[in-house]
Amino acid sequence: MTLSTSSDAPGGTTGRRPAVDPGRWPDVVRLPRASAPRTAVARGLVERGLARMPLRVRHGAGSLRVPRPGVPRDGTPTLTLHDPAAFHRRIGADGLIGFGESYMAGEWDSDDLVGLLTVLATHIDALIPAPLRLLRGVWAHRRPLSDRSTLEGARDNIHRHYDLSNELFALFLDPSLTYSSALFDTLPATPDALTAAQHRKIDRLLDAAGVRRGTRLLEIGTGWGELAIRAAARGADVLTVTLSEEQRDLALRRIADAGVAGRVAVELRDYREVEGRYDAVVSVEMIEAVGADFWPSYFTALRRLLAPGGIVALQAITMPHDRMLATARTHTWISKYVFPGGLIPSRHAIARESAAAGLDITHDLGFGEHYAETLRLWRERFVAQPDAVDALGFDGTFRRMWELYLAYSEAGFRSRYLDVRHFRMVASGPDGEAAR
Repeated sequence: MTLSTSSDAPGGTTGRRPAVDPGRWPDVVRLPRASAPRTAVARGLVERGLARMPLRVRHGAGSLRVPRPGVPRDGTPTLTLHDPAAFHRRIGADGLIGFGESYMAGEWDSDDLVGLLTVLATHIDALIPAPLRLLRGVWAHRRPLSDRSTLEGARDNIHRHYDLSNELFALFLDPSLTYSSALFDTLPATPDALTAAQHRKIDRLLDAAGVRRGTRLLEIGTGWGELAIRAAARGADVLTVTLSEEQRDLALRRIADAGVAGRVAVELRDYREVEGRYDAVVSVEMIEAVGADFWPSYFTALRRLLAPGGIVALQAITMPHDRMLATARTHTWISKYVFPGGLIPSRHAIARESAAAGLDITHDLGFGEHYAETLRLWRERFVAQPDAVDALGFDGTFRRMWELYLAYSEAGFRSRYLDVRHFRMVASGPDGEAAR
C-alpha cells in the first residue's frame, strides 16, 4: 500500500498532499465528472453558506476569510482548502460523499476538525437554500441495492466494517472492547474512566432487562463479548448472536478467559434465524445496521423471541425524524466507506415500528453528550498511534478516513443532530403486564 507523503498529522494543515493508492481508493484518486456550471453552482452555494457560519476559510497559504459581520469570530475553527477547485468539483458532483473524499485526498484540512464539523452539522441548512432542498433527489446518490440488509447482504455489510481487524479496534477501544456509547459518572470524561463507564452502560441495560441468576438472555449483536460476560457473571444463561466471524472468534476466547463459557453460547447467526423464547432480549446499537426496509422484521423478531413477562432493552442511536426521512434512501459518505446498508432511526420510527410489532416502550433515556465524549476518547487514541495503524496494513488514506468518521460522528452528537438512547420495552397486552 502507498503511505502518505505528508506529515500524516491528523487534521494537519501542512498543505502537502498525501499519496493515495489508486487500487484501493479509486474514487479518491480521481476527480469525478462534473460540468462547469454544476461546479460553479456548488462553489457559489458553499461559499455563501460558509460565510454565514462561525468559521474561517483559508485558501492554501493565502489570505484568511473571516465570517460576515454579526457572525461570532472568537475561537472559530478554520477550514483550509489546499485545492479549492477539486473541493468544489467533488461537492458539485457527489455532495457529502465528495466532501469526505476530498478530505481523504488531502484537499482540505482544519485546525479543529471536530469543531469545524460541529459548526457544519449545526448550520447545515445554511448551505442549501430551502427551495433547493426540494431538488435533493436530482443530485443525491441512491443507495446501492446490494447494500440492503437481506440475509446475505447483512453478512456482507457486517464483514466490511467489523471484520476489518480486531487489532485495529483494540488500538482505540478500551480493554473491554466495547464499541458503543459509554455512560460516564461525570463529564467531561477522562481516559481512565472509559472502562468503568462502559460497564455502567452495560449494567444499566442488564438492570433494565431484569437480568439476574437464571435469566434466559438473548443478545442480538455480540460485539466482542463484554455484555455477555457481565450477564453470565450475574448467573444468566446467554445466547449471543453475531454475523462477524472476527468478533465471534475473539468473543469466544474472552468468554473462556473470563470463566463463563458454560453460561454463554456464541453463534454466527442472523437475528431473523434465531428460535426460542427468552426472558430478556438486549441489543446494543444494532438497529442502525438493520435498514428501514427491515425494521418491521427486526421488531417482529424481538416480540417473537420474548417469553411472557419478558423485557427488551435496546441502545440505539437516533436522529430527528425529518432528517431520517430526507436521508433514508441517500447514499452517504458514511454508507459508502464506513457502515454500508444501515440507517439511523428516529425516536418516532422506533416507537411506530415497536408498537406495530406488539411492543410498548416503558422507559426512554437519552445521553448523547456521553457519546460525544466516548468518541473523543476513541479518536484521541486512534490519531495518537499512526505507526501502529500502518503496521496492521492500513495506509494513510485509511487513517484520514477513520479520523474523519470518528470526528464526524462526535460532531453529530455535539451538535445534537444525533442522540443515543436506552429503550425498555415489554409485550403489549397480558404477556407484558408482569414486566411493567
